[in-house]
Amino acid sequence: MGATRQLRSDVNTPSSHRRRVGVAIPVPPAEKRKFRERLLKWYAQHARDLPWRKTSDPYKILVSEIMLQQTQVDRVLPKYQEWLTKYPTMEELAEAPLAEVKETWYPLGYNVRPVRLHAIARESVARYGGALPKDPERLQAFKGIGRYTAGAIRAFAFREDAPILDTNVMRVLHRVFVGRGDPKKQKSALWNLSEALIPRGKGYDFNQALMDFGAMVCTARDPYCLLCPMKDFCKTYPFTAR
Repeated sequence: MGATRQLRSDVNTPSSHRRRVGVAIPVPPAEKRKFRERLLKWYAQHARDLPWRKTSDPYKILVSEIMLQQTQVDRVLPKYQEWLTKYPTMEELAEAPLAEVKETWYPLGYNVRPVRLHAIARESVARYGGALPKDPERLQAFKGIGRYTAGAIRAFAFREDAPILDTNVMRVLHRVFVGRGDPKKQKSALWNLSEALIPRGKGYDFNQALMDFGAMVCTARDPYCLLCPMKDFCKTYPFTAR
């Protein structure tokens, strides 16, 4: 339960850079199929029981995603429940004084996050009646909702086949399908790969599975390679720390 969504960067990106086409990582169809099937089978057996997986409310999904940025899951769990008890809707968060919102956030840290969440709530109420739009461009127009968070809201709240790419997902995809170079310099291609791998109609489970797999098996420093269901085609098996 203590896995961290590591160093997720989710600031707004100019629209001209959000969708880059033509950068692809070639993956044989048989490997795509095996990866999808094995990942979903692993997830069916090992999925973490997390409260934000029991809702499709875009507001509650947004709160969980903002809280999980650079913060361990076990630290987020009690604060998530406390927050939603105090601010159960976007409207109630928007009406709350910012000073109170910041105090409620304590001690999660990274204190720009409650400020952004409060601003998103106020803008949502002003522009969309307290809702969040499905459209990725409109979602990313909110300051504090970048490409990852927009994808998470679309996949987990609206059940769309939208890709995600946080640090855990980027690490898994790079290790399994690339194996060379700096993944941070291959983000555009990894975004495209993340999207291409989603089985039609299964974006929710597939993306949740990717995050759990990166947090529990394909970890940053000491991955469980011997237990990995992808080891027969993983480009970095067996992984050795560099």
